Amino acid sequence: MAGKNKKKKNDPAAGVLATNRKALRDYHILEQIEAGIMLTGTEVKSVKLGHLSIQEGYVHIDDRMEAWLVSCTIQPYEQGNIFNHNQTRERKLLMHRKEIERLYGKIREKGLTIVPLKVYLVRGKVKVKIGLGRGKNVVDKRDVIKKRESDLAAQRAMRNHNG
Repeated sequence: MAGKNKKKKNDPAAGVLATNRKALRDYHILEQIEAGIMLTGTEVKSVKLGHLSIQEGYVHIDDRMEAWLVSCTIQPYEQGNIFNHNQTRERKLLMHRKEIERLYGKIREKGLTIVPLKVYLVRGKVKVKIGLGRGKNVVDKRDVIKKRESDLAAQRAMRNHNG
């Protein structure tokens, strides 16, 4: 009976700390990559409590081929006193150099950008799932809404017909 409350090993929502639903609405995600993130001690504690926002964030690759997570907010840790961190600082992403170079080549194409999709824990380490995305225009967003509404209407009709 002790194992009933245990989290499943392959449960995708097991260690998720933050998701960026806005990115999925505004971008066609072409590929996803997992990256580590360099955090200070108070940042890790604050992130594990869920005090972060990745809605406005994006990834910048500089000329030294280093990837940086920009515009993500991590709230100050309550017990951090003078050792607290700057909440909007750029945070370095830990990826293989070949991955960074490949992404850098792709984002130079017109309309591609890299956005954070979710932040989660893997064996106690904070990881970021980033996505290479192409911006959606207004027509694409309307098409997605129409499709979702028609699918819901079809499900309701099936439920009412079978019930």
